[in-house]
Amino acid sequence: ILVYFFLLIIVSSISNNSINNNKLNKIKKINVSGLNENDNQKLINEIKKLSLGNIFFINKSEIIKLLNENSLIERYEVFKKYPSTIDIKIEQTKFYAKINNKGKTFLIGSNGKFTLSKTDNSKLPYIFGKPNINEFLKFKKIIDESKFSYNEIKNLYFFPSNRWDLKLKDDILLRLPNEPTYETLNYLHEFLENYKRESLNIVDARIENQIILNE
Repeated sequence: ILVYFFLLIIVSSISNNSINNNKLNKIKKINVSGLNENDNQKLINEIKKLSLGNIFFINKSEIIKLLNENSLIERYEVFKKYPSTIDIKIEQTKFYAKINNKGKTFLIGSNGKFTLSKTDNSKLPYIFGKPNINEFLKFKKIIDESKFSYNEIKNLYFFPSNRWDLKLKDDILLRLPNEPTYETLNYLHEFLENYKRESLNIVDARIENQIILNE
């Protein structure tokens, strides 16, 4: 019993010393992955400016606030790697469209945030008008549920009445009703499949159960 007792004291002392030493270790390395190299490094630099403390008492709220404010981030995970490293794994948001705001072009992300456009992004459709971003994401979901491919769309037009028009990449303009559904889009898709598309300019489906053509 005495032998076991002394062994317990020795092990406890080593363990306590180890913990005390670790408490003194500040965060020495921050790894960020998921964005491009420049954006990863920019985020690392911003995190380094925070009052992180040591690995056992990290100020998580400041890191979380910083990550949530970043418009490029869809979701993230933060890992503590002892004794002095933080690993942050990021899933970048997907960009769905371009829109003009006060003379600048922004990208609309799947996270519901705007990101200032720094590149051409010519493959993304352009939104004309000023829709609520959540309304746009709701409308995009309807498009994705329909037979149309989102890649077919060249421009989206939003009107103050909350109505949308779509211009396809072959320059056919689809005028939609106030509350379009994927059934409405499927009906238009089937119509276009059975009509000479090259002769069409406008396909107007604003009136229920009717299609008006402008050739």
